Amino acid sequence: MLNERIKPIVMPKWGLSMSEGKVTGWLKRPGSTVSLGDELLEVETDKITNVVEAGETGILRRVLGEPGTIYPVKALIAVLAEPDVPDSDIDAFIDAYAVPAGEDGDGEADAGPQYHTAETPAGTIRYAKRGENGPTVLLVHGFGGDLDNWLFTIDALAENATVYALDLPGHGQSTKRIADPSLAGLSKAVLDFLDTVGVERAHVVGHSMGGAVAMRTALDAPGRVASLSLIASAGLGEQIDHGYIQGFVGATSRRDLKPVLETLFADRGLVSRKLVDDLLKYKRLDGVDEALRALSSGLFADGRQASVLTGPIADAKPPTLVVWGEEDRVIPAAHAQALADTAQVAVIPGAGHMVQMEAAGKVNALLKDHIAKAG
Repeated sequence: MLNERIKPIVMPKWGLSMSEGKVTGWLKRPGSTVSLGDELLEVETDKITNVVEAGETGILRRVLGEPGTIYPVKALIAVLAEPDVPDSDIDAFIDAYAVPAGEDGDGEADAGPQYHTAETPAGTIRYAKRGENGPTVLLVHGFGGDLDNWLFTIDALAENATVYALDLPGHGQSTKRIADPSLAGLSKAVLDFLDTVGVERAHVVGHSMGGAVAMRTALDAPGRVASLSLIASAGLGEQIDHGYIQGFVGATSRRDLKPVLETLFADRGLVSRKLVDDLLKYKRLDGVDEALRALSSGLFADGRQASVLTGPIADAKPPTLVVWGEEDRVIPAAHAQALADTAQVAVIPGAGHMVQMEAAGKVNALLKDHIAKAG
């Protein structure tokens, strides 16, 4: 039996497809005091590099994860314990932790297909579903994104909820045809999806364009939206970096696309070669260019956001959380205050437009608290 006073730190699982990660460097030294939420180390995956935050408190008694080394998900990479726990107990803990039952990635939580498809009136929609209990949450990505934009979010929320993340029409592996490239059209696609998978009411979390879609859905079908969480959301003001939109739509090579994607992050180094390559593959699929150009023309014509929903949402007063990265270069962080009178607002330093990736721990804590309070 493992000593309960000794707390493992393991290679995290970020997203449905992650099976391993590389330790790129430790931010805490052995012997350091660790508090909840402290940044412990950086891990590089095939999609992105991110920081692992402490989920427990204690003294960092042993570091096993070597920088530059790749470890499978859930492998033991460090140990926390109080100073009075003998070294011999920690040695025994590490020896016993080699392959603990149910922690080798083959357990029930990882069983079944990683992705599903739903045949809806809007066409084929790819989605992921995690968790089986608690309230239902729907994650809606932004312009040019897909459900992997939530790779640091979906499993964290699924600890206390049933979580769906979808690829909107024109995106990811969903149908590339968009019948109506407007917020109303995308809102209808979201409602069609909820109908198809049998969800009557959901807490809707939207990022960027997905936030505007979430607001439109809350206005079109208020009984279907239990709460709104708007992350760097469109629809709260007219300003937007149209250069980013045009650059993303027009990019046809790695050289074109990489600087565009760097606009999304406060830390430009987070844009990996794999991220750029994956988006180039998506952009070269039949129908994608037409879909993106239609959305760009419909939603961001003349370099501004065509639909500002601040007034209607303020009047409707759904339980709303607004989260922004202070260094957002795509949509100004000042837009976070548009609903300040009726919503909880959090602006996070050191993060950009992809704040749910750059400050995942903080954003996930805000989302969990908001959803729990909204009921």
